[in-house]
Amino acid sequence: MECVRRAVAVEVESPPPELSAVEEPYRRIVEEVAAYVAERGTLEKEKYNELYRRFRELYPLPAQLIQQAMNQGVETGRSFLEAKRNGRVHKPHPEVGRVSIRFAKDSWSYKKVISTAAPVRLALSLPGGRRKVWIKPHKRFWFYWWKALHKEAELASTLMLKRRRGKWYAIFVFDVAPKSEPPAEAIALDVNENTVAVARLSLLATVDRVAGWNRQYINPAVYLIRTDFGRFAKRYEVVRGRKLEELKRKYPYAGRDEEERRQNVADTREFRRFTRRLRERRRKEGRVKQVAREVTKSPAVIITEELGKNPQEEMIGVEEKRVKKR
Repeated sequence: MECVRRAVAVEVESPPPELSAVEEPYRRIVEEVAAYVAERGTLEKEKYNELYRRFRELYPLPAQLIQQAMNQGVETGRSFLEAKRNGRVHKPHPEVGRVSIRFAKDSWSYKKVISTAAPVRLALSLPGGRRKVWIKPHKRFWFYWWKALHKEAELASTLMLKRRRGKWYAIFVFDVAPKSEPPAEAIALDVNENTVAVARLSLLATVDRVAGWNRQYINPAVYLIRTDFGRFAKRYEVVRGRKLEELKRKYPYAGRDEEERRQNVADTREFRRFTRRLRERRRKEGRVKQVAREVTKSPAVIITEELGKNPQEEMIGVEEKRVKKR
């Protein structure tokens, strides 16, 4: 059975100055390699070795950090090309804002202080040698660490460090083995624009019903889970439209016609920062995770309809036709 991957972020206490000095060169390497892959579609082995030698001369970073940055740049470039093919981005080249600094297997180690109640510490390979970094573990970290000690999870060999709002966080990745339990229920789903209809039917009760013909146990539990994706889309569309109108007045020469001006204004840094603050994607992902947690509380056989590649657009189209008929 395939493992479930879980990432746990732990705050770093008093990060060393070498960590901040590594961030900008690391980001530049990722950005340059991502731009090359986005332009050529691949990174040849000869070009990889050439870039590696140039980065070694240009930036005073350990060899493993340069390799991790180049690999991360290749992943970023491929993701950009895939998003561009699907029509999700319209930029000529990828833009790398913040990066997660990756440390490979041999470039970091984990030690637990036994004699005191102090936090655990890490040893990272940074410019100038190994540096000790203290972290502040929390309940979620200890939960997955306990699973790793009992062979129920495996700690990934790569450690990531990321700066967020002036603080550094160490991100541990655990591959958790899911519990293998036989399904006890059958769950049928009907995904709509603003709701998800769920029907649960107990398999044991079904067998008992066939044997004893007892109708009171065969009735499935049918209920709705509100997602409000349609309302989210309409509300955020109105908010984004107001901001676009405001920016079009601020930048009157952004384009000749209305569509070109709207597109140019949407590519400005001010509009992108505004849309990030809306947290639209995080809110939608939160609703999706809420439905997933509700549906998978107990092991079950999940039955759903064929949604297609872009179900939200199809649902909105069906809803508009219904409104027109009324």
